[in-house]
Amino acid sequence: MSKEIPEVEESTKFNFITSIWIVPIIALIIAGWLGYQHFAERGPEIKIIFPQNESLVAGQSMVKFRNVPAGKVTDIYPDPKTDAVIVVVRMNNKKAIPYLTEHAKFWIVKPEVGLSGISGLDTLLSGTYINIYSKIGGKQFKEKYIGLTQPYRDTMEGEYFHLVSANGDNTSVGTPIYYKNIKVGQVEYLYLGLDNKSIHAIVFIDRQYAAYVHDDSKFWTKSTMNVNFAKGNLDIHIAPVNHLLQGGIVFSSPGYDKNTSVAHGRIFPLYESKTQAESTTIGSVTKCIEKFMLLTDESIANLRVHAPVRFDGFDIGWVTEIQLSYSKASHKMLGQILLTIDTSVFEDTDEINASGVLKSTGLSNFYQAVEEGLRAKITALDPITGMLFIDLTFNHHDGNGSIVKENKYARLPMASQSSAGIMASVSQILDKLNSLPLEKLLTSLNDVVENTNEPIENANVLLLDLQTTVKNLNKLTSKKSFEVLPDELNKAIKEMTRTLKTTKKVVKGYGSDSILNKQLSHTLEILTKTSKEMEVFLRMLNRKPDSLIFGDN
Repeated sequence: MSKEIPEVEESTKFNFITSIWIVPIIALIIAGWLGYQHFAERGPEIKIIFPQNESLVAGQSMVKFRNVPAGKVTDIYPDPKTDAVIVVVRMNNKKAIPYLTEHAKFWIVKPEVGLSGISGLDTLLSGTYINIYSKIGGKQFKEKYIGLTQPYRDTMEGEYFHLVSANGDNTSVGTPIYYKNIKVGQVEYLYLGLDNKSIHAIVFIDRQYAAYVHDDSKFWTKSTMNVNFAKGNLDIHIAPVNHLLQGGIVFSSPGYDKNTSVAHGRIFPLYESKTQAESTTIGSVTKCIEKFMLLTDESIANLRVHAPVRFDGFDIGWVTEIQLSYSKASHKMLGQILLTIDTSVFEDTDEINASGVLKSTGLSNFYQAVEEGLRAKITALDPITGMLFIDLTFNHHDGNGSIVKENKYARLPMASQSSAGIMASVSQILDKLNSLPLEKLLTSLNDVVENTNEPIENANVLLLDLQTTVKNLNKLTSKKSFEVLPDELNKAIKEMTRTLKTTKKVVKGYGSDSILNKQLSHTLEILTKTSKEMEVFLRMLNRKPDSLIFGDN
C-alpha cells in the first residue's frame, strides 16, 4: 500500500513576522531613534577666540563647568582676519544653553608656577582644558566669545582697584596684596600707561577686606628690610623669605565706616616705600592731572625726569619729559620740559556752594593764579649736588602773564632768572681773596728788613701777622663749607681787619714814596674792597637766609 506524499501549498502572501527582513528593519529603526535622540539632545557648538593656543588638542581637550565635563574641543584653527586662534567647542547637551549667554567667561587652565604659588596641577594628568564661569539669567544665547588670558573673578567675591606707579618696581602679575601682614589679594593685570611711561596695575582684593580700602588709603611696595633707630636702640627688621622672593604691596586704612565706598574712577598712586606714602600730600582725593610745557634756554643739565614740581614747599607734580635742541642763533641748548601737575591742589574749599559743589575747579584757579603772577622757575635743590627742580612761585619781579596753548600742551610762563645769583657773588669774593698779592708783600717786607738800617717799628709783628693771614685765608678758601657757610666769611673779615690794623702801624715809619708803602697801599685797597663786598653779602644772608640757594630776587 503506497503512501501519498502531501503536497506543500505555496503561499503567495507576505508574512512580516516570519520575514527575514524584520531584523535589519528593526535595527534600522532603533538606529534612527538613537540618532534622533543624539542630535536632539546634542549640545550647541560655540566658538571661542584666544590670543594663542595653550596646548589645547582638538578631539581631546575638555571644557569644564564647575569642575564637571561640559563639552569638548572639536577643532582649532587660526583666525584669517586677525592673529588670534579660534577654538570650536561642542557642548555635551542642551542643558548648557541657559549658561551660554553674555555672562559666560572662558579661559584656558594650564600648569603654572608663579609668585602666588603653583596652579593647574590637575592638568598634568587630564591635560590642558577650558574652564567656564557663568550664571543663569542672561538675555540670549551666544555662539562666539572672546577668551580671557587670566582666570575670571566674580566681583561678588571681591573688588578690583586701580594703581599707578612711575616705574612699577617689584610689581608683577601675581604679586600679593597685604593688609596688616594678612594676604588679602593679588595683582591681576599689569600694563603700560597711555603715556608710555607710567605702569598701571589692576589688583583684586577679597570681599571681606575690600571694605577697608577708602579714598585716602595709601598703597606702597613692601620693604624687604627696615632700619629704625629710636631712643638709642637700633632695630633692623628683615622680611620673611617668602616676602623676599615674592615681594608684595601693602595698603593702609583710616578705619572709617566699612560701608563708605571708594569714589568711582579713583586711581591710587603706588608709592615706592612706606615713608614716601606717609609723607605730607595735598590736593583732593579725585586728582586732576594736567600736563604743561616749559621752554627755556637756561642750562638744565642737572634737571632729571621725575624731578619734583613744587608750590609753597609741597610736591604737586613731576617732570615727565625733557627734550633738548641746539639753537644756531644763540649757540645754546634749548630745553622743552613737559610737566605733570595735580591741579586739584588749587581747589579753594571756601568756595563750596549750598549744594556742596565747588564754584571753581582747581584747574581754573591755576589759570587764574598764572594771570595774577604765578611763574615757573628752575631752581637748585641744594648748592652741593646742583640738582634742579621746578618751583612755582609768586616771588619774582615779572609782570602778569597767561598760559599759552601751543600744539598739544599749554605752555607756562617762566620767571626771569637772576643773572648770577648769590653763588656767583661768593665765587667773585673767593677769586679776589685768592688774587691778593700777600705772598709778594711778604717778600718785599723781608727784603726791607734785611737791607735797610732804618729801624722798623713792629716789623716782625707785621711779618708774623701777614704770614698767619695768608695761611688762614688759604685754609678758609680751600674749605667747601666756605661756599655756603657765613661763619667762615666772618672769620675772614676779622682776620683781614686785624692785619689791616697791624699794617697801619708799620706804614707810619716809611715815606709816601717808598716801594713798601705803594705795595701795601695796593694790597690794602684790594682788601678794603673785598671786605665791603663780604659785608654786603652777609647782610643779604641775615635779611634772607635762603638767598644762598634761591638768589636775592
